[in-house]
Amino acid sequence: MDDNDTPIAEDDWGAAIAEQEQADAAAAAARAAAAAAPAASGAGLFQDFASKGPATQTHNDIDFILDIPVQLTVELGRTKIAIKNLLQLAQGSVVELDGLAGEPMDVLVNGCLIAQGEVVVVNDKFGIRLTDIVTPAERIRKLNK
Repeated sequence: MDDNDTPIAEDDWGAAIAEQEQADAAAAAARAAAAAAPAASGAGLFQDFASKGPATQTHNDIDFILDIPVQLTVELGRTKIAIKNLLQLAQGSVVELDGLAGEPMDVLVNGCLIAQGEVVVVNDKFGIRLTDIVTPAERIRKLNK
């Protein structure tokens, strides 16, 4: 097994977060030093935007990502099939999936499991009623497996 196949340990997550905090602190110190010593040729010509508060306030604002589209997938089940069997499929063929009838279906966002649910029909259209939401802690634990 090579380095790419090893699961990421929780200590690695902690180390990565600490490294990011150090990089953020260094960047903030660099910005403060640049604001304290403006260039002599440009001093007074331009307004100083580095000390304004709203720029740091928008960092915590989630509204700017709410319109980003994501891929939502509802998965009935999966199966592996040989190419020769795949080529023999025709209209009316039945493909057996690993999911059982009545079993909750997986709801994935960008390929990551976020919930499970059951099929419903509303106004002649299929939908899914969410029955179980995966917590962020459970998602991180599954990444570490």
